[in-house]
Amino acid sequence: MEILLEPGEVNPDKPDKRGRTPLSYAASSGHEGVVKALLGREEINPDKPDSDGKTPLSHAASFGQEGVVKIILGWEEVNPGEPDNSGQTPLSYAARNGHEGVVKILLGRKEASADEPGNDGQTPLSYAAWNGHEGVVKTLLGRREVSADRLDNDGQTPLLYAAWNRHEGVVRILLRQEEVNADKPDKFRRTPLYFASERRHGGW
Repeated sequence: MEILLEPGEVNPDKPDKRGRTPLSYAASSGHEGVVKALLGREEINPDKPDSDGKTPLSHAASFGQEGVVKIILGWEEVNPGEPDNSGQTPLSYAARNGHEGVVKILLGRKEASADEPGNDGQTPLSYAAWNGHEGVVKTLLGRREVSADRLDNDGQTPLLYAAWNRHEGVVRILLRQEEVNADKPDKFRRTPLYFASERRHGGW
């Protein structure tokens, strides 16, 4: 990379057809040295979104690259709560993919909302429950602003998603929350028990 940049004729922030820059790719792959080198160039925008609105921070968070996340967050221009075109934030991606370390790093920034819904109404907790990430679910539930029973655009709750995908551990965690209604139906009148019964989760 340094050899390619030596002539001074290469634009280190030039996007490809998907709008992704070299920094975006280095961030998602966890190449901390490359990320630091690129961020040292004045031409680089550390918060530049791609065609989907995802920033380098979102890509790093999505792949659980904790070191890169910390490096990028060191730049004032970076907004850790910036949503992409689907309304998902770096925290949403980290929660969806079970990257508990990244979730905790992002929650340490006031700009990153722990309960911010995407365009579909799903929150970081919804995504974590859907994929059965118990550690992330517990971390998010430790935040006062997080609603354990929040509805998305289809009237579906984190509990319903956990039941739908057979995540018994997450179901048990959510049922311990006082605000969670175990019999709350979605807009199609389906309850968590409906999905548990349909998928034959008799042990619950």
